Amino acid sequence: MTTAENGRSARYHHGNLRNALLEAGRVLLEEGGPSALSIREIARRVGVSAPAAYHHFSGLDDIAVALAEQGFAELAERLQAAPSNANGQLAPAGMAYIAFARDNPGLYRLMFGEGFRGAFAANDRIRALRSQAYEVLKDGLSRRLPAEEIGTAALFLWSLTHGLALLMIDGQFDPGADPDALVAAVLQLSGKGLPTSAERTDSA
Repeated sequence: MTTAENGRSARYHHGNLRNALLEAGRVLLEEGGPSALSIREIARRVGVSAPAAYHHFSGLDDIAVALAEQGFAELAERLQAAPSNANGQLAPAGMAYIAFARDNPGLYRLMFGEGFRGAFAANDRIRALRSQAYEVLKDGLSRRLPAEEIGTAALFLWSLTHGLALLMIDGQFDPGADPDALVAAVLQLSGKGLPTSAERTDSA
């Protein structure tokens, strides 16, 4: 074993192997999508044997769930950090959502079950993290719509941002020279049918 490998092994014995395996998994995701995930290849890239990986993950489904958890936590952070205002402006959250997908296309596909739907279906942690992202949209809408309309409007907006994100990361259309401007224009168009809080006040 080389000196570098000895150094890696020493660090792993101090608890870093799990994180190293997840980092390698994320690289694989961005190289080849969810179908590229393999415990043997993840372990090889980290410099350990496949059995060593099983000390931290029960199998490939377990790694996929852990990666999806990371992704949803990061997405929620981005959405929560997006600027907002008293009128519940939604474009910044939509921009942040789509930017995350464009920055992490392989991870984004995995987060919504590509290749691992069975493993994700009964996972409470993933459902909770997905709900965090959904709640950001609902919070913005709560400043623009009556309570009974928020659920439907939030689903509409999630469908829009999710669909546009997938179209972009799959290369289904030419976004032009300024993809961000195109995303902003689509989100602005979607908001024209939603009354602002000021309009609601005026019509009351």
